[in-house]
Amino acid sequence: MSDAPLQTGIRPDRDTLTGLVEATARRDRRAFAAVFNFYAPRVKAYLLRLNASNTLAEELTQEIMLTVWRKAEQFDRSQASASTWIFRIARNRRIDAARQANKPELDADDPALHPPEPLAPDDVLQAAERDGHVREVMAVLPEEQMALLRLAFFDGLSHRDIADRTGMPLGTVKSRLRLAFDKLRRVLDSESP
Repeated sequence: MSDAPLQTGIRPDRDTLTGLVEATARRDRRAFAAVFNFYAPRVKAYLLRLNASNTLAEELTQEIMLTVWRKAEQFDRSQASASTWIFRIARNRRIDAARQANKPELDADDPALHPPEPLAPDDVLQAAERDGHVREVMAVLPEEQMALLRLAFFDGLSHRDIADRTGMPLGTVKSRLRLAFDKLRRVLDSESP
């Protein structure tokens, strides 16, 4: 490997480029400067062809070339040419950038990111009393209607799935669930203050 960096305007051959990347792995700054001067414009042009904006292509090119400097010891000439290795880094970095661009920024003030406010003790008590009352009212339903309610609301089954599981016609499932709701509504409405 020559100590002189690549002369501008001369296109190096594959072996020269491979040797420069291998020298970069040994932290040869002059070799890296030659690699940078040769590949940076080509990497940027490649990124522009992948629909990166000029600013993004410039930023990614800098990151890619820094990755070449940092990871040059991972280059293996038996696995790929220097060009293939560098452009694979560029392609992967462009994919990463596209993925990051598709992720929305999180808003720290978004209510969905904050836990709900704790309920006041009287609200907790009122909810517990209401839940207990609903359970009592549900206990008076015929077992067949209660079984359908369990399948619909506790197991999360659709009306069609309940019909398939129980062997009942779909219309029967719907009418029995409606009867159960009507009965619950009448009892709860009649007992409300």
